[in-house]
Amino acid sequence: MLYRNIALEAVRVTEAAAMAAARIMGRGDNIRADMLAVQAMREALDTVNFRGRIVIGEGEKDDSPVLFSGEVVGRADEPVVDLAVDALEGPTIVATGGTNALSVLAVGEEGSFFRTPDTYMDKIAVGAGAAGVIDISKPPSENLEAISSALERPVEEITVVILDRPRHEKLIDEVRKTGAMIRLISDGDVAAAIATAGEDTGVDVLMGTGGASEGVLAAAALRCMGGNFQGILRPRNREEIQRARRMGIRNVDRVLAMEDLARGNIMFAATGVTDGELLKGVRFFKGGAKTSSLVLRSQPNTIRYLQTTHFAID
Repeated sequence: MLYRNIALEAVRVTEAAAMAAARIMGRGDNIRADMLAVQAMREALDTVNFRGRIVIGEGEKDDSPVLFSGEVVGRADEPVVDLAVDALEGPTIVATGGTNALSVLAVGEEGSFFRTPDTYMDKIAVGAGAAGVIDISKPPSENLEAISSALERPVEEITVVILDRPRHEKLIDEVRKTGAMIRLISDGDVAAAIATAGEDTGVDVLMGTGGASEGVLAAAALRCMGGNFQGILRPRNREEIQRARRMGIRNVDRVLAMEDLARGNIMFAATGVTDGELLKGVRFFKGGAKTSSLVLRSQPNTIRYLQTTHFAID
């Protein structure tokens, strides 16, 4: 059972990570931005009033000293929850002063989140209006026709977000042939996936391949927002296939529905680090900072926007 106050505990964690990373926005140091966010999130998790086990984190224990998969956090014995975290979704965005960097945290009952190795995932994400019509096994053109029909808008008025990567050249060409609009992004496909379910974001669908752990986080958010997400793991080598099988994933090629990736009672918190379509970035002022956050719950489906002022304590 998840208690309501866990949502506020979760957003305290993402706020701390966001403020830590935002302090070095535009300084060209993506590694330090990520490190600051990770440290701040881990310290904040030490103070929460629940016991959490990280199932989607910064990597395996050997790769990350904190926020690693399997780490236990929190200062209470119960409730016991599973956590999917990304202290800084978009380190390069922060380093360059770009848009849509977030700090995110998803909370679920034990067994809520799909455990995935550090690999890639082919993704498609939409908001509530097209939630019932997508099929990742079909070509992009068929999905866009179905989305167009569901949204009652011509394909030429549908905006597709795609990560700007060489591996997406064929996808970009296929989408352009349909007449749909394309927004290429450098990083931050969790923010882009969430934006498909937001109002007035100008984003209708996310397509393409990105990090698998980010796919789990996006699915968790869209479950709370009435949208839809589908994914297929795309291991890059035999080692990643073997790691997936050790984690119990027998068929790495199967279509993963949103409910496969994030099931049960879910809470999700995100805080803007830099400005974006959904959330403003951190604003510093003399003696404190202001943050903009999104807090979601799957039961009941609620979406809350929080504007918080943080005063420095001497």
